Amino acid sequence: MSTTAPKTQDENSVLLVSNDNHTFILRKSSVMISPAIKSMLDKKSNFEEAQFNRVVFKNMNGVVLEKVCEYFYYREKYRDATDVPDMEIPPELALELLMVADFLCT
Repeated sequence: MSTTAPKTQDENSVLLVSNDNHTFILRKSSVMISPAIKSMLDKKSNFEEAQFNRVVFKNMNGVVLEKVCEYFYYREKYRDATDVPDMEIPPELALELLMVADFLCT
């Protein structure tokens, strides 16, 4: 059985995949704010994620991963801002997002 996975077209982008097969293509610069993802994508590692610029989250559904992707861009957009608006977090996702934030170290 082969473990090859499709590689993203662009070295500056990363494919994030949820456990229900929702896929999100993001700028690599945005996702690198997460030390966990950064280490997975480190070319010096032997991780499959680094070879294919593709990270599969087996414990994260598409709704949660979409909010995580929104956060990556939100954080990049307001990185140096002083007056940052609140990011909308649906109450029903708050606990799950807190656990994901802990995992991703964001």
